[in-house]
Amino acid sequence: MYTFDYQRPASTAAAAAALQGDARYLAGGQSLVQSMKMRLSASGRLVDLGGVAELRGIRIEGGKLVIGAMTTHAAVGASAEVRRAIPALAELAGDIGDPMVRNMGTLGGSIANADPAACYPAAVVGLGATVHTNKRTIAGDSFFTGLFETALEPGELITAVSFPVPAKAAYVKHKQPASRFALVGVFVSQGAGGVRVAVTGAKGSVFRAKAIEDALAKSFTPEAAKAVKMSADGINSDLHGSAAYRAAMISVMAARAVAAANGR
Repeated sequence: MYTFDYQRPASTAAAAAALQGDARYLAGGQSLVQSMKMRLSASGRLVDLGGVAELRGIRIEGGKLVIGAMTTHAAVGASAEVRRAIPALAELAGDIGDPMVRNMGTLGGSIANADPAACYPAAVVGLGATVHTNKRTIAGDSFFTGLFETALEPGELITAVSFPVPAKAAYVKHKQPASRFALVGVFVSQGAGGVRVAVTGAKGSVFRAKAIEDALAKSFTPEAAKAVKMSADGINSDLHGSAAYRAAMISVMAARAVAAANGR
């Protein structure tokens, strides 16, 4: 790990002011610190957001579930508020990584990192969430732009994410046993905005499975989801699974998610 300057501001405004020159925000550090240890990432300054209390918290506001960017996975998973509003989101958060990751990792850090196999991006897109920053709001559908890439501008800080409360929702993932990242993960929801199906782990970035959405709009059943044959074009292929395998698993995971959402 290279040497760097470390700052721990106490407010969002101070954090933004501290991000000057070759600097990066530090959330839970579950991805960034490991990259720095391996010398895959280097910054002259880290601005630790752990001291910014206003970036943590969970509340219902305007009929939506609003979660602060520095709220940990463990806090989301254990929250009675989240379990009442969107049980699928609590279950997703409670199954990320291991206890250390869940107690350190944060919602904002996860989506800013935009790992192609992370779970939270599937929830953001699968629920049609809105990402709030210190400068603007960004629709979840527009937030993830590519492999480890987002719509965030240099110095822009995620402050919270607001999730519409669906009528039904569920998330199911086929885990890579060692990392617990998703080889294929599917978040399904049915609500005022219709049916949404978001897939993680299968491409360079989370994406919506439109063919499965169309099928579920006609019949919100596991059978309808499983009957859709997903194309393997553009799907990841590696030692854990071929593109054809992952494509087939999208429909399987979607069917299981619909069954869970229907209480089956």
